[in-house]
Amino acid sequence: MSIRLAVRGLILLNHRLLMVNAWPGGKSDLLCAPGGGAERHASLEDNLIREIHEETGLIVAVGSVALVNEFHDPDRPFHQVDVYFRCDLLSGDPYGEWTDPEGVVTERHWLTRQELAVKRFKPDSLPEVAWGDGPAYYDPLEPILR
Repeated sequence: MSIRLAVRGLILLNHRLLMVNAWPGGKSDLLCAPGGGAERHASLEDNLIREIHEETGLIVAVGSVALVNEFHDPDRPFHQVDVYFRCDLLSGDPYGEWTDPEGVVTERHWLTRQELAVKRFKPDSLPEVAWGDGPAYYDPLEPILR
């Protein structure tokens, strides 16, 4: 078993965090920051720019690392490490229509910290990290949600 590496972006606009649905076809209401699996032979930054554009139609500038989160499925051979970066919106309509070419993301939400608090999301440390301005944070291994 190998560990899967993924990248995710923390994009704040008017104190609202961009979140996307985490399951194709609406199989779950779980939300996460946009991003996805890192492809070989591309930098983490390039992977994140690609993933955010695919999932949201937006173009971002990738900033500093904010969080390293890892999760696993204790009943299956799945273990993933997500590296979260702070990002700035460069272009694209944050409220306009878009289609994820992979068909995975079908919803995107701009949520205040209070709105996020009543949603299902991962990782648990996301609000503290997204709206904080501290150094990079490590969120230790947690079980995957289904």
